[in-house]
Amino acid sequence: MALRHAVLATLMEGEASGYDLAKLFDAAVANYWMATPQQLYKELERMTADGLIEARVVEQEKRPNKRLHSITESGREALRAFIADSTKPTVIRDEMLVKVQGMDSGDAAAVAAVLIERIGWAEAKLARYERSRTRLLAGRSEQAYLSESAHIGPYLTLLRGIAFEQENIRWARFSLDAIRRRDATAADPADGEDSTTRR
Repeated sequence: MALRHAVLATLMEGEASGYDLAKLFDAAVANYWMATPQQLYKELERMTADGLIEARVVEQEKRPNKRLHSITESGREALRAFIADSTKPTVIRDEMLVKVQGMDSGDAAAVAAVLIERIGWAEAKLARYERSRTRLLAGRSEQAYLSESAHIGPYLTLLRGIAFEQENIRWARFSLDAIRRRDATAADPADGEDSTTRR
């Protein structure tokens, strides 16, 4: 998958400026695809040159003019071809997991600090995603939204992002608890057993 596919999928909701897309990628698309504003703007230029999107200039008073991007028929065809193509399973590459794997070298405290930090990040993202969910539903039930809304893709990807962060929090808390219990046992072995003889 390329960044352009994520942009094309996002533009299916309607035209957007580069600034709008950057905000969307930060607030919503980030739950499945990360991109910096610089990467987005460069990709928008390439996609325009390739005929996948087109832009119109909107003049604004007291503010710089803005370019609104929309998907072309060629862009829709490219997106349909991408959707029809087989999808490879997701592969995890997480440097935090490398640290967890190697923590028995004597760096459990450092790993615990990383886990605490990760929990904080995940909780902040989860709160943002839940606010987005509330905004999308706008007082409707989930069933009503899914049957009435013109676009359900953004909601379904948001649910995946919510589940992902919930699992991140659950796993990190479990791992943090395991580290703390192990440290407590090593510091104060039960029943007079030496920590080297406990199994």
